[in-house]
Amino acid sequence: MANSARLTSRQVDFQVALLKWYRLHARKLPWRESPSLYRTVVSEFMLQQTQVKTMLPYFARWHEQLPDFKALAAASEAKVLKLWEGLGYYSRARNLHKLAQAVAAMPQMPITPEAWRELPGIGPYTAAAITSISFGTPAAVVDGNVVRILARLTADETPYRDSSAAAKVYAPLADQLLNHDHPGDHNQAMMELGATVCLKHNPLCTICPVREHCAGYRNGNPASYPRLAPKKMEQVTVIRAWCLHRGRLLLHRTPATARRLANQHELPTAAQLGLDPETMQKGKLLAKKRRGITRYQITELIYSANAPHRLPNPDLLWVPLTELETISLSGPHRRWVHDLLD
Repeated sequence: MANSARLTSRQVDFQVALLKWYRLHARKLPWRESPSLYRTVVSEFMLQQTQVKTMLPYFARWHEQLPDFKALAAASEAKVLKLWEGLGYYSRARNLHKLAQAVAAMPQMPITPEAWRELPGIGPYTAAAITSISFGTPAAVVDGNVVRILARLTADETPYRDSSAAAKVYAPLADQLLNHDHPGDHNQAMMELGATVCLKHNPLCTICPVREHCAGYRNGNPASYPRLAPKKMEQVTVIRAWCLHRGRLLLHRTPATARRLANQHELPTAAQLGLDPETMQKGKLLAKKRRGITRYQITELIYSANAPHRLPNPDLLWVPLTELETISLSGPHRRWVHDLLD
């Protein structure tokens, strides 16, 4: 291999064992089965904060309607967000849309990690993934999966604030282990290993292709690595209204200028209706939902409410039930609306 002179025999053995395993056991995924730069970019954006099994139907639907950079660049933001609906973290969709518009205007495609990092929504990990897979650039990826593998390989006892802090420390080791002859496959193999074998809980060490190189496995406690500080979750309660009147549902549309959920519809909160939460809670409790977003553990209480005589907020609107499928509802709210209408 091109960089074998700088590698120890154990590092070479690691690369060979990892690559052999990947080529035998890699999951058959659409962006691997029919690879292209566009498919790689879309998959990387969708897989941020989302599991593969969740994003697969979104990926298929996206490519049916937006098959390439040109089609995505020409699409309206409303269409892009509608196709993304349910994946959450909508800034990813907006950044992907902006990236396609930027790429479509370029005389030639950027090929270096540095050039890709100039584009919307592209950080060090995504730039390395895209360029190594699509152009064979020797750039190592370091995400949560890779952090976990490297921490276990080295049995690193160092405490880290979070995975991002650890990733910065592990970047040189990831570069050192990178297979320069096959950087794209190596990076995908590392991510695949972390996603399917070197699991956060109950790692499958008995079938790991590189366990003989793993100090954590030899120590008998691989699941204790990496040493990440526990997340401090903040408890939040949100009171929402279910207001159904003459075949129409009252919803709140987030302004287009908002940083999060711009132009997305949700069930209105007590504050958006100009009501005191205690007054709202005198109605019938229809649903109690829990979800986690970053460091927040959110409890959502949905109460039946009477139709207001006038709408106190210009972002409130009545949406006919027949038009619910045509608007962009945030993912959890679409599920809740469907549940309450059934």
